[in-house]
Amino acid sequence: MQNAIILSSGAYAPAQVLLNTYFNELLGEDVDTWLRTNVEIYERRWCAPDESTADLCEHAARQALTNAGLSPENLDLIIIATDTPEFISPSTASVLQYRLGAANAGTFDVNTACAGFVTALDIGAKYIRADQRYQHVLVIGAYAMSKHLNKTDKKTVTLFADGAGAVILKSEPASDKGFLASQLITQGQYHDWMGIYAGGTHEPSNEDVLRRHEHQLQFVKRFPSELNPNMWSNMTRELCTRIGATPDDVNLFLITQININSIRATLDILGQPHHKAHTIMHHYGYTGSACIPMALHDAREKGKIKSGDLIMLIGSGGGLAFASAAFRM
Repeated sequence: MQNAIILSSGAYAPAQVLLNTYFNELLGEDVDTWLRTNVEIYERRWCAPDESTADLCEHAARQALTNAGLSPENLDLIIIATDTPEFISPSTASVLQYRLGAANAGTFDVNTACAGFVTALDIGAKYIRADQRYQHVLVIGAYAMSKHLNKTDKKTVTLFADGAGAVILKSEPASDKGFLASQLITQGQYHDWMGIYAGGTHEPSNEDVLRRHEHQLQFVKRFPSELNPNMWSNMTRELCTRIGATPDDVNLFLITQININSIRATLDILGQPHHKAHTIMHHYGYTGSACIPMALHDAREKGKIKSGDLIMLIGSGGGLAFASAAFRM
């Protein structure tokens, strides 16, 4: 049986760095203190005016290809997870396929908001396990949410940022490494609590929509603080049970990076030290579907992941969608 291993990774964040002090001036109040104290975000990256999601994807993809020693023609499938696509239609993945010259790759996009990358990783791994034709699958999480922010809304404008992270999955026969298990959960009752609620068929953009900022990201209701830690810890236990492991056996946790305290609360529930979670939001802000692959690449670059390590990837996002996956490196 074929299994999907993580062959390589890549990441990219725009060059434009915005410190918290930028928002002090923008909003006319001290938000830096709250950001540093409560979520430990100190700076973030935003796209330039002429930079878009496909640009972020291309940079991350080319780095992953270089690190894998592959050419674009080696790719059999490209999956992009994003809720800030290049266009409503066609897919961002088709744009990237053309730019890379990946002539042999099929393409599609996935939108489960900030749970998108882990969802797409699950899909890519199962393509490899199900069909021998798929030998190399490029999976990208990409986010250009700065394009959809209301610059006067301090609940969103201070947190969200841009970036892309990529991995290349490789088919390997009878491997004890790679994909082990996954779980997808949705709690759809929260679908209207946070999101971008105009621009689609429900509410096409018009002057009234623009006036109400419904074409931009909104926090409509406040989520229960215990929701993510409870879901993330439950998913960890579920996957550990299925693969015959315990949370103690997990070498590294890569979890959605919107709130450092939620990550730490999850590890506390699991009885794990905080250093087992690798975080990058401190200097990149919240990069949505890109944050987990960006953190994965950063951890690999810093030598925090070694051969044989068990890693747990757990994402959550609007919908509410939750996705988890366990991989042996």
